[in-house]
Amino acid sequence: TTLAIEGMFKYFRKRFASHLTEHSRRRARLVSKDGRCNIEFGNVEEQSRFVFLVDIWTTILDLRWRYKMTIFISAFLGSWFLFGLLWYVVAYIHKDLPEFSPSINHTPCVENINGLTSAFLFSLETQVTIGYGFRCVTEQCATAIFLLIFQSILGVIINSFMCGAILAKISRSKKRAKTITFSKNAVISKRGGKLCLLIRVANLRKSLLIGSHIYGKLLKTTITPEGETIILDQVNIDFLVDAGNENLFFISPLTVYHIIDRTSPFFHMSVETILQQDFELVVFLDGTVEATSATCQVRTSYIPEEVFWGYRFAPIVSKTKEGKYRVDFHNFSKTVEVDTPHCAFCLYNEKDAKAKAKRGYDNPGFILSEVNETSDTKM
Repeated sequence: TTLAIEGMFKYFRKRFASHLTEHSRRRARLVSKDGRCNIEFGNVEEQSRFVFLVDIWTTILDLRWRYKMTIFISAFLGSWFLFGLLWYVVAYIHKDLPEFSPSINHTPCVENINGLTSAFLFSLETQVTIGYGFRCVTEQCATAIFLLIFQSILGVIINSFMCGAILAKISRSKKRAKTITFSKNAVISKRGGKLCLLIRVANLRKSLLIGSHIYGKLLKTTITPEGETIILDQVNIDFLVDAGNENLFFISPLTVYHIIDRTSPFFHMSVETILQQDFELVVFLDGTVEATSATCQVRTSYIPEEVFWGYRFAPIVSKTKEGKYRVDFHNFSKTVEVDTPHCAFCLYNEKDAKAKAKRGYDNPGFILSEVNETSDTKM
């Protein structure tokens, strides 16, 4: 019983350790599956932070919705209250308030401003052009006329900036990227007689991405001959479809592939060693949104645990009896096991051996005769 308990504890300890290791590896990725970058900047100088205020438009667009709406509400409330104070000051200086007991023949700068609350309401009516008609500016003082013009112009600027920022936030092309999806895993199998890494990508909308282009970057840690350690060393990964990787006809799901040849960083990997590698494959899809003509980029990433060696994707497109093409997204990330060489080096060696065998020939006239050698020597 004691041995069984100890064995059980060892089993759970091993599973827990492997789970922690796998979890830590999954967290240590630069790009998440939905395309967000896992990176932070530290020790940024104060002068560099000032640049974000100079480019205030991009800063506002990059803010999250809760911060954007806070700025939106604060800008309007702040301007209404500020100009309310100014209208109250104008009424106070001109002695239009009831506490000054103005005469019957007294003409105020603004009719019916009796305090700070009524000044705030007049500021609100002026900036949003409500105009209830109860409070209005008279021609008595030029200060009130100038303040009315200034608030109207500033109100238009605030409205244009805030409404434009919200509209631009809603219509950003990164939202279009949400309807572009990649397969959960990548697979390695033979395609066209070559060992390839395959990824499936689909457009969930019927509108196309114009001028689409797909490519990849392999991120890994390398050590240069000079002894320098590069944490995020980038290696280009070329992805192809049967018609090339430029101007994809992206109306149905596509299976893009990378040929694992002698120039590929996957060439020296095998089914036994790929899980021991430390890399991250980041895949990019660039294109122009057909509806808005805005450029769009979709990103995803794959780590070694998400690359299945010896599998291919299940069929996804079929043709109905009515002549329509049907896409079954149930099989979008489904994989099927197939016979695959356990390394690219073995596949190419096998091909070279077959090619050499085809180039060889027999010579029937060649006869090997045995010669008896003697080892007699005279001293």
